[in-house]
Amino acid sequence: MSPMPESRPYHHGDLRAALLAAAERTLREKGVGSLSLRELAREVGVSHAAPGRHFKDKQALLNALALAGYERLSQALDAADAPALPIEPRLTALARAYLRFAVDNAELLELMYARKHDPDASEQMAAAVERTVGGLVQVISDAQKRGEIIAGDPADLNLVTGATLHGMAAFIAGGMLTPEAALAGVDTLVHHLLHGLKPR
Repeated sequence: MSPMPESRPYHHGDLRAALLAAAERTLREKGVGSLSLRELAREVGVSHAAPGRHFKDKQALLNALALAGYERLSQALDAADAPALPIEPRLTALARAYLRFAVDNAELLELMYARKHDPDASEQMAAAVERTVGGLVQVISDAQKRGEIIAGDPADLNLVTGATLHGMAAFIAGGMLTPEAALAGVDTLVHHLLHGLKPR
């Protein structure tokens, strides 16, 4: 049996994964405007037509990147969640996981939020968004059942949590806060989020 040609850059159908990994590197280093299927093909070492087997166009690639980002964020939040904890330590752990993801994946997070409202975004994307946002809504709902949070629509109340966390992520991405300062301040942030700013 003859050996595999040394020039073959991938095997066993992992071209899609190789393209996504290369795309994420480009996204981090040069931004979304520099992403091109032709350039990715060159980087991975395949013909310029080969990516078309997995992504019909750049929009499909962007959707796939965003979807992979939501999957990773969902895994990070799931790993950080401890449903038995009271709301403050539970939400603090989730907030820290979200901000760590934001620090490590700033460009990807921006793409994720941009793609989730795109008309081309798939039902798969909507489901991935629901797994992350819906998981945080469930945290609010659980806390309401235990009397830890005021009554009201959990999705509406979760807007406050989401706006707070994404605002912090934007501050980090914009250089207004260092990642270290943001992560060090998570406990205080969640405390104020849950207890408000009025004197008691």
